[in-house]
Amino acid sequence: MSLLEVKNLVVEFPHRRGTLRALDDISFSIAPGEILGVVGESGAGKSLTGASIIGLLEPPGRVASGEIVLQGRRIDNLPPEEMRKVRGRKIGAIFQDPLTSLNPLYSVGRQLIETITTHLPLNQAQARQRAIELLRDTGIPAADQRIDHFPHQFSGGMRQRVVIALALAAEPQLIVADEPTTALDVSIQAQIITLLKTICKDRGAAVMLITHDMGVIAETCDRVAVMYAGRIAELGPVHEVINHPAHPYTAGLMACIPDMSVDRERLHQIDGAMPRLNAIPTGCAYNPRCERVFDRCRSERPDLLDAGATRAACWLHAEEPAPVALQGVAA
Repeated sequence: MSLLEVKNLVVEFPHRRGTLRALDDISFSIAPGEILGVVGESGAGKSLTGASIIGLLEPPGRVASGEIVLQGRRIDNLPPEEMRKVRGRKIGAIFQDPLTSLNPLYSVGRQLIETITTHLPLNQAQARQRAIELLRDTGIPAADQRIDHFPHQFSGGMRQRVVIALALAAEPQLIVADEPTTALDVSIQAQIITLLKTICKDRGAAVMLITHDMGVIAETCDRVAVMYAGRIAELGPVHEVINHPAHPYTAGLMACIPDMSVDRERLHQIDGAMPRLNAIPTGCAYNPRCERVFDRCRSERPDLLDAGATRAACWLHAEEPAPVALQGVAA
């Protein structure tokens, strides 16, 4: 059974010249204990998907249609006060910059204890003990002393561990982690990745990991959703998506990763750029950049189609065979 189900989610931003559709018919699910990676270029809609689930869409953004269902309960249409109870208790959030998640005026212990007592039936002493245990579990040394320190007294990696402890404070079933390792050096990234995997294994929590780093996805996730221009381009088991990409965009992303076993002077690059929301092309949004584009791609937009072990929004996997002579990149 799925812990989280996102069904045909559409997010729009009203604009003086019309309405911009930032997420267009997004559907996926996450099972308990699973890590789902969400990857794509900047502007693909990754963070917006996470914000929609957490209930932190920036106005005037709004969920125009579709559903977000957590443990069988629809949460996208809850009043703000009800959503605040869900956020923290049922859903934990980890953001890219830990300083945006921590109040610099309060000790980390005060912030943890406040979160714990808000959502769990514990008194101050019990909440403090739980806060110390959380800091210890997330790898903070001398947690019983560090609990009274302020955010500026921690290094970047240690601050991110505090944020993870904060996300776990009320024992949520789902954690939305938005670029949790981007601001950290490589050795600390590896520690945070290991920590996220341990959380899933030991606590049975599901994690939605938003990143632009395919290396982090390969190391951490069970499944991956590749996003492009507000839609899911490919969805499937991480091993299959990485080793046998079914969508040309996914194949392009994988080709951009340096291969240490091959001696070449230049890295592969995907020509062009992600389209602006007010200039998404007709048909498949990727068609102007695609090396395998044909006429149908320019006129009809594909839904996710079965593509072996994964599903890809690409007409190459339609039941009707694609034209034998594929055309070059569109002008």
